[in-house]
Amino acid sequence: MRILIVEDEVMAAERLREMILSHFPDTAVLGRLDSISTAVRWFSENEPPDLAFFDIQLADGLSFEIFTQCKVNCPVIFTTAFEEYTLKAFKVNSIDYLLKPIDTDELKTAIEKYFSLYRSNNVPGPALSSQSVKEVLKLLTHQYKNRFIVKVGDHIKTIRADDILCFYSMSKASYIHTTNDRHYVIDQSLEQVEALVDPAAFFRVNRKFIIALEAISDIIAYTNSRLKVILQNPAEEDIIVSREKVKEFKQWLDK
Repeated sequence: MRILIVEDEVMAAERLREMILSHFPDTAVLGRLDSISTAVRWFSENEPPDLAFFDIQLADGLSFEIFTQCKVNCPVIFTTAFEEYTLKAFKVNSIDYLLKPIDTDELKTAIEKYFSLYRSNNVPGPALSSQSVKEVLKLLTHQYKNRFIVKVGDHIKTIRADDILCFYSMSKASYIHTTNDRHYVIDQSLEQVEALVDPAAFFRVNRKFIIALEAISDIIAYTNSRLKVILQNPAEEDIIVSREKVKEFKQWLDK
């Protein structure tokens, strides 16, 4: 098996190489590439390896950009220090990954998965579609809003996302409810807010409320398999997690 390592940290690459050779001694490690530019050049000029390890964060950008500049005709296992929730886009596309620091057993499992999926069935390695790459890049580089502008009389003020208990809609308008129990009208609809805030910190429980994780004081079983959420400063009306959202809500809480 011929393996290529794309990693800009010398020590991390050497540790990965030693781990691979320790458990798969017949493997040939072709070398280490430390940037997007060198990887693009290598894949353009050489036969693809059997398997490649790509660190996500390289010195000159995210390694996903390699796929937009050349063909990577081999299976890829990503190594990353990113939080797991950011990896959804390429988990869905059956791309494996290892969280740093890399665990020996997880490395062995990933390579054995490669053998079972590709070598035993003689299936060529998948190339990421351009759409998949765009989705992943958008997810990993997207900057969520840290502040919202509100108008108070003739004055403009900013509300930090950390100071928001929830967003809600009422009478065709959207509002912010803050930790100091103030309410402010905002220009965005809840649909727009949902795309602007960090999904790890905020969750839309129903069509009227988007709540902050840190604002939750209690969660109570409710009728018809729903859940009732109590915030630190309770809202004027009950906040009910709709039945179709309950499973996703519990998964969000459990991350």
